[in-house]
Amino acid sequence: MTPPDDASTPHDEAANKPWGGRFETPTNAFVEAFTASVEFDRRLYAHDIQGSIAHATMLAATGVLTAAERDQIVAGLEIIRADIEAGRFRWSVALEDVHMNIESALTAQIGEVGKKLHTARSRNDQVATDIRLYLRDQIDFLTHSLERLLGALIDVAEREADTILPGFTHLQAAQPISFGHHLLAWFEMLLRDRERLADCRKRVDALPLGAGALAGTTFPIDREMTAQLLGFSRICENSLDAVADRDFAIEFCACAALMMVHFSRMAEEMVLWSSQQFGFIELADAFCTGSSMMPQKKNPDVPELVRGKSGRVVGHLMALITLMKSQPLAYNKDNQEDKEPLFDTVDTLAGCLRAFGDLIPTISVRRERMRAATRAGFTTATDFADYLVRLGVPFRDAHAVVGAAVRAALARDLELSELSLEELQKLEPRINAEVYAALDIDRALAARDHRGGTAPARVRAACVAARIRLQTADG
Repeated sequence: MTPPDDASTPHDEAANKPWGGRFETPTNAFVEAFTASVEFDRRLYAHDIQGSIAHATMLAATGVLTAAERDQIVAGLEIIRADIEAGRFRWSVALEDVHMNIESALTAQIGEVGKKLHTARSRNDQVATDIRLYLRDQIDFLTHSLERLLGALIDVAEREADTILPGFTHLQAAQPISFGHHLLAWFEMLLRDRERLADCRKRVDALPLGAGALAGTTFPIDREMTAQLLGFSRICENSLDAVADRDFAIEFCACAALMMVHFSRMAEEMVLWSSQQFGFIELADAFCTGSSMMPQKKNPDVPELVRGKSGRVVGHLMALITLMKSQPLAYNKDNQEDKEPLFDTVDTLAGCLRAFGDLIPTISVRRERMRAATRAGFTTATDFADYLVRLGVPFRDAHAVVGAAVRAALARDLELSELSLEELQKLEPRINAEVYAALDIDRALAARDHRGGTAPARVRAACVAARIRLQTADG
């Protein structure tokens, strides 16, 4: 029996897929939904259209398309871009991904000419190109956001160059440092992150298009022209590698994970410093929340959440490494799973950069609380030992003398500077009144007067140098 005109056979339904000619029956409905990626890869639409316009332009230049066909395709893609940006575009799960949705809409828009766009191209090299275009743009955006945060750190460090903070090892008070010096340590960590992003971008900036499904194409394409149109600095040299690997995405996630580890350490210190037990800083109300039960609470939610999100990004890195580890060359469907971890890494990092970029300039510093904690922690003990060395006492003997002095001060709940000269001379007869200058925290801070040291003058000089480094490409 011949089916009516408006009916379709299972083979017809299968053939409606861009790849459906070989199939007898339609895709199972669950499998169709399970294998579709359009719900998340649609964010690549602008880069997909950008790549398609460059591809059509190149095909026309090499004689594969006519100029008229190229113009029709480009005009149709621009209409689709406008429809997507205006929210008029209807995405279809049945069309699987962003590429097939746009190609199908193009054919509906301009007719048979739209079917010629995919000449000399596979979704394998198409998606690899889209991801590289997307990631290159995102690295540029994230770098700009990171530079904003780095600038804020320099500003606060310069303002707090003279502010004394107890420096810690093992979370025990160790030596006096400048609070500005501590913030410049954060700056150094994040500046290296900027360098890593810049280096990663170099490997992202290679064009896969032209690799086809895995072996290239028989058409007379000009890959160098396509690379120039899309702003790539070079092309991927091997067609198999071009479509098979996602190491550039893994490398980006590794850079992001390390930056998030740095953010987590910064966040941990802000949480500690803003607690009542430390009381070194106060975070602006705009970056904190209260308790639904305890009316006195002011919780440091922003740094806590950034600290928590570090685990999320590290997890995405592990997911991508695991995704790639057992894949044979060339493309495999596994690689559909690369996008959600990558996209979420980009989104999470962008959010954390904005949060810290907004938060850092608003931190209020409780200078007297920092100074009191520095005085109470025997933080000039090393300066005391250095003073003894200058008197001719061997360092190990000086170390023992100062340890005994600390023990004596602890027994009476005193600071080292509150011990009398007579008491100190019982420990080492060569001690004289100049010891009290060595025990002064301001002098101890100023004494670290060398490049990389914590003396306020050096911190201010380091801020000037940091601004210059921030303006250069390599830090």
